[in-house]
Amino acid sequence: MRILLTGANGQVGRCFKQQKPEDWEMIAADSSVLDITDARAVQNMVANFEPDAIVNAAGYTNLEAAERNLDHVFAVNATGVRHLAEAAAQAGIRFIHLSSDYVFDGQKRMPYVETDYTNPLSGYAKSKLSGELLALSAYPDSIIVRSSWVFSEHGNNFVKSIAAQAESGRVAVATDKIGCPTYAGDLVRLMVDLIQRHTPVRGIYHFCGDKAVNRFEFAQAVVKALSEVRPVNAVLEALPSERSEHTPRPPYSVLSCEKIRALGYLPSDWQTALKDVVKHIAG
Repeated sequence: MRILLTGANGQVGRCFKQQKPEDWEMIAADSSVLDITDARAVQNMVANFEPDAIVNAAGYTNLEAAERNLDHVFAVNATGVRHLAEAAAQAGIRFIHLSSDYVFDGQKRMPYVETDYTNPLSGYAKSKLSGELLALSAYPDSIIVRSSWVFSEHGNNFVKSIAAQAESGRVAVATDKIGCPTYAGDLVRLMVDLIQRHTPVRGIYHFCGDKAVNRFEFAQAVVKALSEVRPVNAVLEALPSERSEHTPRPPYSVLSCEKIRALGYLPSDWQTALKDVVKHIAG
């Protein structure tokens, strides 16, 4: 099996490199290796490497900075996705694209299913929805995996931020955002299986953690896991989101995983994964 992975230095990309089957041949590309906004570069890479599947874990994910760099954000999160989907379509290979719960506005107040109306609130979120639409338009056999609140032992994420705050003795977190934390390694296991699946699937699927929490409860879980590794004397303080966020985010972005569950895949056991991630961070 030959895989072209983009976004190789992100959370999902780094987990993918660690967890891929040993007999897979893979080009793990970051933006310096493959600029997905360059259609010709993408076509040349696919033509020369001849992969069996493309996994797109690349993306511009800094929400605050995204509002100041919308041209670049859409180039990466939308146009780049189209280039990859077109190349996959031309080669007749599987294409998996990682998307976001932020395509919804959070007003539903019950788990979102794949067919629910989308209404992205920010430039970043709009670019992610555009990427989905462009991928499916260019290649109807594309697999779109929407996830949420991704964390891991790699890169910058909520868990590492809370662990760092706990070291200072004070953790301040908003309480008015509800979602499902998802371990990046569990996302990778899903995508690896989808690549190997004998009966191919297509379209949009939700995959996230198995328990919804608000940000404050998520922070509490991080601090508790950290306290099981070493002594922690941290005070948790609840903040309204307007004091910590300048870009709108959906207040409720819980995703229903029933569609992917019907294929035999269980949601991410994020609480168990969190303990291992925190041990790695604290180690």
